[in-house]
Amino acid sequence: MESSESPELKTTSKVTPPSVRSSPDVHVLTVRNKTIVLVGTVHVSQESADLVRDVIEEEQPDGVCVELDIRRFEALSQKHKWESLDLKEIIRKKQLSTLLANLLLASYQKRLGDQLGVMPGTEMLEAITISKKHDIPIFLCDRDVRVTMRRAWRSTPFFKKSMLVSSLMLSVFDTEPVTEESLSNLKKQDVLSEMMKELGAEVPTLKQVLIDERDQYLAEKILQSDGEKVVAVVGAGHVEGMKAVLQQTQRTDLTPLDIIPPVSPVWKWVGWSIPLLIVGSIAWIGYDKGLAAAGENAMFWILANGIPSGIGAILALGHPLTILAAFVGAPITSLTPVIGVGYVTAFIQAYMQPPMVREFQSVAEDIAIPRQWWKSRLLRVFLAFLLPTIGSVIGTWVGGTRIVSNLF
Repeated sequence: MESSESPELKTTSKVTPPSVRSSPDVHVLTVRNKTIVLVGTVHVSQESADLVRDVIEEEQPDGVCVELDIRRFEALSQKHKWESLDLKEIIRKKQLSTLLANLLLASYQKRLGDQLGVMPGTEMLEAITISKKHDIPIFLCDRDVRVTMRRAWRSTPFFKKSMLVSSLMLSVFDTEPVTEESLSNLKKQDVLSEMMKELGAEVPTLKQVLIDERDQYLAEKILQSDGEKVVAVVGAGHVEGMKAVLQQTQRTDLTPLDIIPPVSPVWKWVGWSIPLLIVGSIAWIGYDKGLAAAGENAMFWILANGIPSGIGAILALGHPLTILAAFVGAPITSLTPVIGVGYVTAFIQAYMQPPMVREFQSVAEDIAIPRQWWKSRLLRVFLAFLLPTIGSVIGTWVGGTRIVSNLF
């Protein structure tokens, strides 16, 4: 006899995967009928890149905003951009120090990326790649990096500038390994808030330019982007500041944030007062003590500037003409704030021993290895800029002090 009982009905329930919005690094805001999905990332984290991909694919926004300007976008997307760099033109425009700072930052990020197997800016490239795959418009929302760096440098107090440069150099040569876990910790709000407080306490003007101004700039650019729903991919350090700006009722005028402040008239006065003091002192010595005394002081000025600057060029393993230019040029350029001897020697070094293409390709790695500064023709140009400049600064103070003391 067959059983009348029906077989047990088995049901399977489909498990819905959690939404990416549940991630602590994703923040959803509604501002003026625009939905903004803000994704906080670390620029050398694979975890961040994966999150960015998942957010864009799930949200399918009308547009994707990335924390890039056109120059940083080209640097990320064009692998051979360094090869077309006109080094001599950069020196002519007196932008060598800006280029060096960019290279130092790129080297530091690349070292972190090499340790983690992730290239710097991977999450930005991922955002661009996925957006193109789904035909989603891309918006570059960051301020021109040149404007940011110049505003930061101009706003940093004189005695803080050396600390800033030293910290940047030390970070490049720091060999302590960085783990994905430590990068993840940096994304936590309390850690980032503490970092911002420390930066603000140490150099308030620097934090203002690098963080606060860019929070305003990024937020306003995102609001100006097309679409009712956008995904914005930004560094985690900007998230809290941007949320505060986006929730304000008043819009941000970007014009003042794009202006590079002029050099303070005080520094112009100081820049011209030193040569006027030296030349005036030699002239007065000639009037008071005779031409022979004036000639001795003038020769001391030439040697006091030329010798240490020439030694700097020698230490840089500069071309013989670079060394000669350092010795001859330092006493002259020290008497004018218009151009420093370092730009003269760097230009001559780049002209006489042009860097090779492969050195532009490997500069991010070479710059973190001290001995490569002397082996690479490209990095030797920077040495030919830095070391003669340091020698000239020493010579100016030594020579100036001696000449002024001779007045009495």
